[in-house]
Amino acid sequence: MEAVAKLRNYPTSPRKMRLLADLIRGMQVEKALAVLEHNPKHPAVPMRKLVLSAISNWKQKNEGGEVGQLFVKTVFVDGARTLKRMRPAPQGRGYRVRKRSNHVTVIVDAKS
Repeated sequence: MEAVAKLRNYPTSPRKMRLLADLIRGMQVEKALAVLEHNPKHPAVPMRKLVLSAISNWKQKNEGGEVGQLFVKTVFVDGARTLKRMRPAPQGRGYRVRKRSNHVTVIVDAKS
């Protein structure tokens, strides 16, 4: 029985978050948490909290299940809203700055 956790509108570009998602995809949950805890990238903190949330959701669904059997079945990162801002540029012009954000979905499951 799989469990899902979602992180919505996190203000980091999807490309940066996908680097972390690729790291933990298919890993056992304990190993994925250890990798995220020692990763220097700033989106590692919310990604770790998201994996912990997915574990907690799985525990709610499966009362007698063992957490040691869990692995990260699926992780995907989608683009979310983009805030458009203007930055001053030479000769009275303005450059557009796109502040991107993303949605992350983590699915954990027990090995059968």
